[in-house]
Amino acid sequence: MFYHLHWLGDLGWPVFGAFKAVMLRAVLAAVFSFVLCLTFGPMLIAYLRKKRMQENTAKKDSLFLQRKHAQKAGTPTMGGVMLIGSTLGAIMLFARFDVLFVPLAFFTLLALSLVGFYDDWIKLTHSKRDGLSRREKLGFQFLIGGGMGLMLAWYNEPCGTSIVIPFLDGALWPVLGYMYVVWASVVIVGSSNAVNLTDGLDGLATLCTVSVAVAFGVLAYFAGHAGIAAHLGVVRVPGAEELTIVCAALCGSCLGFLWYNAHPAEVFMGDTGSLPMGGLIGLVALCIKQELMLVLIGGIFVMEALSVIIQVYSCKFRNGKRVFLLAPLHHHFEQKGWSETKIVARFFIVSVLLAVFSIALLRLR
Repeated sequence: MFYHLHWLGDLGWPVFGAFKAVMLRAVLAAVFSFVLCLTFGPMLIAYLRKKRMQENTAKKDSLFLQRKHAQKAGTPTMGGVMLIGSTLGAIMLFARFDVLFVPLAFFTLLALSLVGFYDDWIKLTHSKRDGLSRREKLGFQFLIGGGMGLMLAWYNEPCGTSIVIPFLDGALWPVLGYMYVVWASVVIVGSSNAVNLTDGLDGLATLCTVSVAVAFGVLAYFAGHAGIAAHLGVVRVPGAEELTIVCAALCGSCLGFLWYNAHPAEVFMGDTGSLPMGGLIGLVALCIKQELMLVLIGGIFVMEALSVIIQVYSCKFRNGKRVFLLAPLHHHFEQKGWSETKIVARFFIVSVLLAVFSIALLRLR
């Protein structure tokens, strides 16, 4: 909305012409979402506590985790409502909806937050059900991811349905055709669930999302800028720079939410926040044709997801033998005796280093 005020600059109000600049709107989006989250946080936390929307640690699979996290029982959850709500509000105000990537990002956030909200609602209101079944949740996620894949396959030129492989000539990039819809679904669903699995300690998913979103915001700006894209050898994607504003809005919301989610947490985001955050990251990666870089930039999320997959298949095919003490990975370190704050700090440091290293790799192309 604010972008269109730049027309006032042509009518004798030059100050409004600044709203045409992507970086200004990105900064404003981050500040706005941060302040919005910070302002409405106490009211939402009080409301959730009043409605008894609280964490139930007795539902944890491990007896160790039930005892370790016993003090978290009764902490309000579903705080993702303010995180995602602030992000959506900032996107509406500062991003351009005439660029297809923006409404796709908006819809992905909204749709996955509704799936997460419904999942959390079932957990909190049905004592005998632990949320949506795996099949139900994946079904909703793949439906949303498939829809995004269809739109990107139609719109995302010049690469269309090809997968951009770093350090390889464009002639060697595989073209998926209709299978691109499946690929896009896997990226979005995988990213969504990976962030969801990481959301197990106070501030962990929030901090790691900030570093990943900053990295993809930078990459989106590079991809949308013809000169920088040509200089760095990245794929030029017209309109991708608007995703910088989307990423900035998410960062601001995460920092505002972290104000209340830092250890000891006053509120948890629940699936209402973690599912859409991960899905948005996956979508941005697809839009700017950097989905393979997601494996490196989002390395913490990848390791968390892989630890669960490895643990499940190890128990299944090795007669119950485990690779990790507990899965996801952060719980493994908890059982090894690391404090919660140490785990969060070290995982965040690794996440930042991966993001910085990934951006630096652009110079090697």
